Amino acid sequence: MTVNAYPGAGTPPQRNDRKILIQVLVAVALVAVIAVVGVVLVLRKTANADDAVTRQPLPATPQNVAADGSVRVGAADAKVVVRLVADLQCPACQTFEKYNGAVLEDVVAKGEAAVEYSIITFLDRASTDKYSSRAGNASYCVANTGTGNYQKWLTAMFEQQPHEGGAGLSDSKLIDIAESAGYTDSSVAQCITERTYDGYLRQKTEEVFATGVNSTPTVLINGTQVPNRQLGTENGLAAAIAAAR
Repeated sequence: MTVNAYPGAGTPPQRNDRKILIQVLVAVALVAVIAVVGVVLVLRKTANADDAVTRQPLPATPQNVAADGSVRVGAADAKVVVRLVADLQCPACQTFEKYNGAVLEDVVAKGEAAVEYSIITFLDRASTDKYSSRAGNASYCVANTGTGNYQKWLTAMFEQQPHEGGAGLSDSKLIDIAESAGYTDSSVAQCITERTYDGYLRQKTEEVFATGVNSTPTVLINGTQVPNRQLGTENGLAAAIAAAR
């Protein structure tokens, strides 16, 4: 007589090995799917980030401006090049203009030198309405339509420079100054009110400081800096320009 090895059951129960194997395979497959999905999401996120960088709008770039952000006035082949770095809220720059603005106009008119005006912004804190950057933007607004009246415009800006600590000139006043200097195109007024070149101005300001400039005004003649003590005298800059010719 054969004794049933599994009392109470007609037939022996099936072993669980196959069931366990299936469960393991399913789990492995699930992990693989999750990993693939994760990689896809990471790649998609990276691609989206790259696209975002690509789509990031670049600062509007004005016409008639050099790659370094300076507004050049004078002959392209001038032997002597004077570079002025200034902030339109800077009192010392106003003093420089008082002593030397006419000198720079004169050497350009006579073909004795070209002048590169590098207007930057770092003195927004000196006014209650960010005058430094608004005035700097206006510099590019007028230059964008031409540089023939740029020196006349700059002289007027320094003549009417506001005192530090209060409100700067209003946008409407900046427009009036531009128009009085000969910049009557309606695009100039729109550019001033919309602050079209604000991003460009800030970018060029950072680049100027990265070159080692740490104060305004900074003046260089053919790449060599003119000592500040020489800039505050009646004939200091004129003598330096003459010596470079």
